[in-house]
Amino acid sequence: MKRNDLNDGDGTALPTNAARLGTRLRLARQTRGLTLKALADEAHCSESLLSKIENGKASPSLPMLHKLVKVLGTNIGWMFEEADGEEGIVFRAGTRPLISLDPLRRGEGISLERIIPYSPGHLLQCNIHHVEEDGESAGPIEHVGEEVGYVIAGEIELIVGDEVFRLNPGDAFVFKSELPHHYRNVGKGRASIFWVNTPPTF
Repeated sequence: MKRNDLNDGDGTALPTNAARLGTRLRLARQTRGLTLKALADEAHCSESLLSKIENGKASPSLPMLHKLVKVLGTNIGWMFEEADGEEGIVFRAGTRPLISLDPLRRGEGISLERIIPYSPGHLLQCNIHHVEEDGESAGPIEHVGEEVGYVIAGEIELIVGDEVFRLNPGDAFVFKSELPHHYRNVGKGRASIFWVNTPPTF
């Protein structure tokens, strides 16, 4: 899995976004008057790892990021917020970043291609989840909202609560985000899922 790369659409790697995430995390922590130790204790993670994340030297797993933003009273969308595109309406092909939330840990193999920017101005969050062969999401995850997805390519196993579903291209799904959920690529080659959820926490 590549380090936390942004893709410019022609395969050229752009600078990583780990520094931006770390800066936002530190700002949110300091705004709430929390020390590194206090935030680490409440989020059940190590102080040293949290320090590395804030300094752009490590990236959190998705479950850890959910814990951090819950403690900080914010959302994942704000952590990655960027400027809107043309009039905040059109977002051109080749300009969408490809985000890996946990680039330093092997085995997950998942990147999120932003369809629209992470922004508090949007009621929906939309990404294409690219899942490498044998890749799987860290989880299970639970949060407020609703999830809708459409499998573009590959074969996915979706686990929602106690139910397991095998999904192929053209299959779609919807479920409440409060249900524990995660997924993995059970086919050959990369799988891709067009994924929309609300509110913007993913």
